[in-house]
Amino acid sequence: MLRLKRLLVFGLFALCVITAFSFWAVRQPGADASGALAPPPRAGAKLAASSAGLTTAVNVTPSTDAEWLIRAAGQTGIPARALRAYVAAAATANDSAPKCGIGWNTVAAIGFVETAHGSYGGGSLNANGEASGPIVGPSLNGAGFAAIADTDAGALDGDARWDHAVGPMQFIPSTWQLAGRDGNGDGTADPFNIDDAALSAAAYLCAHGRDLSTAQGWTDAVYSYNQSGSYVRQVRDQAADYAAKTGTS
Repeated sequence: MLRLKRLLVFGLFALCVITAFSFWAVRQPGADASGALAPPPRAGAKLAASSAGLTTAVNVTPSTDAEWLIRAAGQTGIPARALRAYVAAAATANDSAPKCGIGWNTVAAIGFVETAHGSYGGGSLNANGEASGPIVGPSLNGAGFAAIADTDAGALDGDARWDHAVGPMQFIPSTWQLAGRDGNGDGTADPFNIDDAALSAAAYLCAHGRDLSTAQGWTDAVYSYNQSGSYVRQVRDQAADYAAKTGTS
């Protein structure tokens, strides 16, 4: 009888230990696979809110304020030709979607993070807004990047097997087919032209009725462009820097 009682006590103790360990394991980081697929945590929205000024549109018309463009280009280090495209893109996007509230500095920050304003690979933009050399990102073949099979028969990126992001704002061909806009009025939407690419990026960010004057709206918009929390923070910091340097924050 005594031996039976000891076995029962030992069994109950073992059950408690196993249950406690199981509960502990489930609560560890990474135990819930759905967490890896979730959008950036709420802290991302708070980060955007801390720089709320950067989401206020600065609708300066380049053709009537060349002095501002020259001064702002010097203050920020943004090439004047690219800055003109960013400001025009934000203004046009806000005219089309008045509730969007996108700032030129947000468009500019994406242009910097993606290709350093079209200078990726040592190139530069000419007077027409074209890069001195083709800007084509790495192959999206699943090796370190998402695997995206070719969608345009290589027309834009020269690769008929895998897609590549192209142009100064780095659009994937399939996205460009849906979002590409003609920003310079020449009748063609060209992802390698900074006017077209910047307007397309601004319109893409403003899509789905987003309000970029709010922390969540701004965060959601940039996250839709590149689904990475670190990318959102990098764009936020760069946009805030541009706003501060030009006194428009």
